[in-house]
Amino acid sequence: MDKGLIQVYCGKGKGKTTAAIGQGVRAVGHGYKVIMIQFLKGNPTGEMESLKNLEPHFKLFRFEKERDFFWNLTDEEKKDLSEDIKNGLNFARKVLDTRQCDVLILDEILGVIRNEIVPMDEVIDILDNKPAEIEVVLTGREVPEEIYQRANYVSTIEDTKHPFEEGIGARKGIEY
Repeated sequence: MDKGLIQVYCGKGKGKTTAAIGQGVRAVGHGYKVIMIQFLKGNPTGEMESLKNLEPHFKLFRFEKERDFFWNLTDEEKKDLSEDIKNGLNFARKVLDTRQCDVLILDEILGVIRNEIVPMDEVIDILDNKPAEIEVVLTGREVPEEIYQRANYVSTIEDTKHPFEEGIGARKGIEY
């Protein structure tokens, strides 16, 4: 990888994490190492189990305890979550500083910014100081203009039809 770009997968639709994982799987197929750090996702997911099959080439990390959705948390729980997320960001900095991977995925980091859990400047600092050869992928619903301007690739994923509109609930293991 000559130059590591900054990619963003954003929007209201389902598939942002899946797209980021797809980029990671593609990178592994070309002999690159991938590290994915998930934010705001404390509950077990199917991708966690699937990605274990790609270790040590694709590693998934989480720094948060299992919790309810952010908007349901108490102030004390939000404070604890903030500390967990800061640990994740510090790990991301270490990964970049020590060049432990070729692709770093920061899953749902845009949600961290949107919920004002950490200042956007901290994420911008990571992007502005990343080694030139490392690709960074960010996901979340809304991409702030400051990050949009730094990105080389932005893909917006929108749902045009959703099963909830038809009264269909989520199937175990398949999230809508």
